[in-house]
Amino acid sequence: MATWYLSKIRYQREDEAGSLKTINEAYLIDAVSYTDAEARTHEIVASNTPDFQLVTLTRMKLSEVFFEEDGAETWFKAKVQFISFDEKTQKEKKVPHAMLINGNDPGEVFTLLKKNLGNLNDYQITDINITTILEVCPYVPENEMLKKGNFRPVAEVMAEKEAEV
Repeated sequence: MATWYLSKIRYQREDEAGSLKTINEAYLIDAVSYTDAEARTHEIVASNTPDFQLVTLTRMKLSEVFFEEDGAETWFKAKVQFISFDEKTQKEKKVPHAMLINGNDPGEVFTLLKKNLGNLNDYQITDINITTILEVCPYVPENEMLKKGNFRPVAEVMAEKEAEV
């Protein structure tokens, strides 16, 4: 299960009139710890914004993050209550879950959530709110990062050298 951290940064940019304007941005980072989330934030943001400061870094409890392919850049946080029947007390029990999904408007997000949750009849979508999250950055394992670069495992290189001899 992913651990998500909400990383908020602040920097100043000069506008058309020549005055400095303070910009606040939020990123959702999938990381294994606060330290990893901070490092990944610097790695992601530093290429576009050289002089920024990390203002807050908080853990965000999310049950699911849905990435929709349509390219919508607006992220919405939805509260979904799953309904179960507690046999001991003979009552319905509602368990809230927070989910994040990208879409163009709340109506589209509602439809996408119903599609992603499938045929489950025992849930209610109670809230859909727009967020300030600019980008969601899922975790990429190290061996996946190695495939992107020009890196190879040492064992491969050693086996290749032995084959040459």
